[in-house]
Amino acid sequence: MTYRTAFTLGLCAAALALAACKPSSDTAAPADAMAPSEAVAPEAAHDTATDVLKEVDNSPAPEGLDVRAFAGSFKGTLPCADCPGIDSTIELKADGSYATHDVYQERDASFDSTGTWTVEEAGKRIRLDPNSKDEVDRLYEVVSNDELRMLDGDGKAIESGLDYSLHRSR
Repeated sequence: MTYRTAFTLGLCAAALALAACKPSSDTAAPADAMAPSEAVAPEAAHDTATDVLKEVDNSPAPEGLDVRAFAGSFKGTLPCADCPGIDSTIELKADGSYATHDVYQERDASFDSTGTWTVEEAGKRIRLDPNSKDEVDRLYEVVSNDELRMLDGDGKAIESGLDYSLHRSR
């Protein structure tokens, strides 16, 4: 592993740890965080007890991504600088709020975060803005309707051979 890759992984791990260290007591999401859209797509309204995994759609994300239609849960294992991986779940809600749950493998540590999410770059990127301002924003590239890829703090792709993708789970 090159110094640059190790440094980047260390920064990502530190950002994730910092972002999740202090759970927020705020629960309200600002109404202006939602992008305007038509009615909620039927597949966007979910009951977690009865959801079934949808067939994966690898088509490119639509221009002007609709927050309500894109809402859902994304899961995957992200790289970790000093553990085997971070099992990460992001729940993007149709009202523009989100919740994350990160579990560090082979450790007794997990972190939760809540806040609002917004669409940027004409539907090509989403931003998770935590309720706690002690946490940093997280940026993800919208690879397809069923895949998000973690970006660095500047919104750029992380140059690594490691997998930074989360896939739609419902």
